[in-house]
Amino acid sequence: MSANDGATMASSRQFVLEKESELRVEVGPEATLRLRLTAGAAEVFGAELPPEKWITVPAFQNIAIFTWKGATIELDGISEVEYVADETPMVSYVNVHAILDGRRTRARTGNSQGPRTIVVGPTDSGKSSLCRMLLNWACKRSWKPTLVDLDIGQGSISMPGCIAASSVEMPMDAFWEIPTEMPVVYFYGHTSASANVELYKVLMKELAQTLEKRFSCISEYEVAGMVINTMGWTDGLGYELLLQAINIFNADVVLVLGQEKLFSMLKDVLKSKPHVDIVKLHKSEGVVLRNQKVRQMSRSYRIREYFYGLNNDLSPYSLSMNFGDISVFRIGGPQAPRSALPIGAEPLSDPTRAVIVNINYDLVHAILAISYAKESDQILSSNIAGFLYVAEIDFESKRITFLAPCPAELPSKLLVMGTLKWSEN
Repeated sequence: MSANDGATMASSRQFVLEKESELRVEVGPEATLRLRLTAGAAEVFGAELPPEKWITVPAFQNIAIFTWKGATIELDGISEVEYVADETPMVSYVNVHAILDGRRTRARTGNSQGPRTIVVGPTDSGKSSLCRMLLNWACKRSWKPTLVDLDIGQGSISMPGCIAASSVEMPMDAFWEIPTEMPVVYFYGHTSASANVELYKVLMKELAQTLEKRFSCISEYEVAGMVINTMGWTDGLGYELLLQAINIFNADVVLVLGQEKLFSMLKDVLKSKPHVDIVKLHKSEGVVLRNQKVRQMSRSYRIREYFYGLNNDLSPYSLSMNFGDISVFRIGGPQAPRSALPIGAEPLSDPTRAVIVNINYDLVHAILAISYAKESDQILSSNIAGFLYVAEIDFESKRITFLAPCPAELPSKLLVMGTLKWSEN
């Protein structure tokens, strides 16, 4: 069947896939699309599709439905693009999985550290998709790998603007719903690492230390290792942050997607570390390049999903509090007030200092993280309990209204803001 790229097809249609081919589908911001497997076996990024069950594809999803032995897929609804491709890099990806699987087996036998795999490459090279595949294939083999998400732009474990990790104990569904009980989340607060580079580095170290403690207590997490997703900033300062991530998390497998120059640079700089394997992989031709507007829309959709659910099936709770009941902090501020400095001297900025924020209109539409910290100097090293959306501020009554995902009492009165904003409208 030929490609549909007019975003108009709404009737039910079937695609018969030959072995080792895939159906690529792009769903837009307003589109509604369902799919089901009617014959054979197929998977979406390593997650097997259940037979004869309709699955709704959320907005902004670009998916590849792959089959190893042949399958028939039925689509119903509207997509922006859909076509069948018989050239895919899946064989090379599954070969990587097989090597990692062997290393996990040896780690379990020798009671040692499992593979720590970091996936690097430019924006829109398929890093998140490859991470999903490697995690799902590992879970099918009964391993419990840890996903580490350093991509603050989109956020796969938590809200955008976070550095996070979670053990993945069972295969994820086709659309990135991670079955997790104990995520570790640190709030960076921005969607670009350049906004506060020092804070980004500090939070990476905090996360790595937390994971090392967890691994020392739970051997099955240690032998399963990590799959680390990174941001698409790969030159200049972004490249330096990539090198730091490789060191901080003790990565021993570096998968480079779709960038010869980056592969060459890493191979050269890491040659002094013979235990680190650098592997060049082709990116899928199905990877879609997204412009800034689409990225922002996708991010907004991800934030909305936190409060309203993947399929708009949750009802957030409106929470009103007095100004005095909460304390809002921002990370990054002057080391000392001007009053404490010599006349004419400018205060130096400390990018990792928590500074109290007076409640003002800048907070409207902000996403605030609820910190588990008891004191402000613990904010950097404290996990995040969840998030609030500032819906309204009434300065006459000195009350602030939040949108919260559930009606429970806040676990902490210390809230952290960055530059992350969202509007319900």
